[in-house]
Amino acid sequence: MAARYGKKSRKKVKKAMHEMKRGKLRSGRSGKKVKSRKQAIAIGLSEARRSGGKVPRKKSSKKSRKSSSSRKSSSRKSSTKRSSSRKSTKKRSSSRKSKSKKP
Repeated sequence: MAARYGKKSRKKVKKAMHEMKRGKLRSGRSGKKVKSRKQAIAIGLSEARRSGGKVPRKKSSKKSRKSSSSRKSSSRKSSTKRSSSRKSTKKRSSSRKSKSKKP
């Protein structure tokens, strides 16, 4: 069985961990010090990806999975919702008319 991670990715993660332990590793956007071990590994892997190292694909988050499936189903559901909302508006208007006739 072949290794999942290449040499380049191992070196990048090792470098990121070393920098984190020395307090020199910083986050990309905010520039804050990285204190989390997991975050340091993630930074090392993303650098390896950028430089073309052998790294498995990122796992997609649960939110993105849900949003893609909800988009497909929402288009189907919206048509049924629209028809039901139309029916309900008709019923409401008729009930309002009947109330106004009584007094």
